[in-house]
Amino acid sequence: MDLDGVAKAFVDHYYTTFDTNRATLVGLYKEDSMLSFEGDKYKGAANITAKLTSLPFATCKHQITTVDCQPSGPAGGMLVFVSGALQVGEGEHPLKFSQMFHLMPAGPGNFYVQNDMFRLNYG
Repeated sequence: MDLDGVAKAFVDHYYTTFDTNRATLVGLYKEDSMLSFEGDKYKGAANITAKLTSLPFATCKHQITTVDCQPSGPAGGMLVFVSGALQVGEGEHPLKFSQMFHLMPAGPGNFYVQNDMFRLNYG
């Protein structure tokens, strides 16, 4: 399996979906999935999606700078670390961010998000 290819495909799908229809991200999470968003923790697909859809901006655009990945454990998981910029609203300055995903297999060629950690990078 080409981990870099899988990571890039996942990142492209995730951020395109986030930028166009956040509610449909629910299918990427399971009931034992966890999200840490700026230090706040959410468990389960419904709670994670509720958080993402309640963010205080209607439109956004992610600009990805880096994608790094590593295999994770004998179950075939992988860690994906993303850095980039997030544009919210017209004319606003982009906000730098980092996000880490722990992807786990969900059948042949499919993955779900077991863990998701997001932070804005200030400074």
